[in-house]
Amino acid sequence: MSSDDIRKDSHDALRRKLLLGMAALPAAAMMPRLAFAQAPATAAINTTGLAVTDSTVKVGILHSVTGTMSISETGSVEAEKLAIQQINEMGGVLGRKIEFIQEDGASDWPTFAEKSRKLLVNDKVAAVFGCWTSASRKAVLPVFEQYNGMLYYPTFYEGLEQSKNVIYTGQEATQQILAGLDWVFKEKGAKSFYLIGSDYIWPRTSNKIARKHIEKNGFKVAGEEYFPLGHTQFNSVINKIKLTKPDVIYAIVVGGSNVAFYKQLKAAGIDLKKQTLMTISVTEDEMLGIGGENIAGAYACMKYFQSLDNPNNKAFVEAFKKMWGADSVIGDVTQAAYLGPWLWKLTVEKAGSFDIDKVAAASPGIEFKGAPEGYVRIHENHHLWSKTRIGLAKADGQFDVIHETAELMEPDPFPKGYQ
Repeated sequence: MSSDDIRKDSHDALRRKLLLGMAALPAAAMMPRLAFAQAPATAAINTTGLAVTDSTVKVGILHSVTGTMSISETGSVEAEKLAIQQINEMGGVLGRKIEFIQEDGASDWPTFAEKSRKLLVNDKVAAVFGCWTSASRKAVLPVFEQYNGMLYYPTFYEGLEQSKNVIYTGQEATQQILAGLDWVFKEKGAKSFYLIGSDYIWPRTSNKIARKHIEKNGFKVAGEEYFPLGHTQFNSVINKIKLTKPDVIYAIVVGGSNVAFYKQLKAAGIDLKKQTLMTISVTEDEMLGIGGENIAGAYACMKYFQSLDNPNNKAFVEAFKKMWGADSVIGDVTQAAYLGPWLWKLTVEKAGSFDIDKVAAASPGIEFKGAPEGYVRIHENHHLWSKTRIGLAKADGQFDVIHETAELMEPDPFPKGYQ
């Protein structure tokens, strides 16, 4: 055998080994490589100087991982990272792997504005997944509009806003505040309400809408009070609640203050199995800090609960716990944060471009059939069609879903008579 024949046989043997090795790999492991290899030319899909290369695209994650809001926002960070990992395993976006730059808003609204400017101007990210409070969103909105960035905002909020530069993946007032009050009017025969909230835009505006709806239906607001973020002394307002004996405590306390509020309610002898309490701010994330035994019996109006029984959610919960630990929990905003990267991927691929103007124009009508909450769709007003659900808090830190709308609710961020 000649030396050329020996070299040929060795080459063939090596090639067979490589092919056998590739055949043993799972198909999913090979998909990203194939997709990245077929990526369209960068010049054609990035005409505005965003951080996009032939193989990667950079996005921003901007939430509070320190300060009083970290109890609520940490889950959003975890969900966004899970979505990004899953998208990358499927081949990325337009054949590009997503890389993220994470910044900490530190529960401080000027810091959110500063960090959003950094992400858009210095890092030139193609999208930002972030914010929680309306105060943080209001702080960053002028920055996104000035520098033409795209924000995917995951929190239920008061509505009364619409921007080309924001996709609102949480619910607005008609899908949560009005729908939840209508349920408690009907199912609990409630006629008097005590409104309590943290002292910033979302709770105050939400309670303004709630008060209008309560009084419009001929019922009474027995009291209304607000407390600074991070506040921990609620005994005074609890005494007022005990004196006024409202049919419903309507609670919009956020962040770490929830831990003190619900523990003090229980210590004061208020039994939430007898006293109706409706919250639109406590999810499974907050319950982890509050302790299920301190809030069992309360009702929450959300669009998502971890206990939802559908195939999408079962797969999501399993993947989330695999990534972040068996003891981790998933609340409404965490799930809405998970939607952000997926909706962005679908929109970019529909637009065939990372350019912000093209993504904004392509957003209406985008459907995500794999959403853990069930099918969702982006409306022309950049909010989501989604269902409204009522959950009953249990001592184990989860909710029993006791009501849901039969159909998706159309988002209406500017409801007539409530502006």
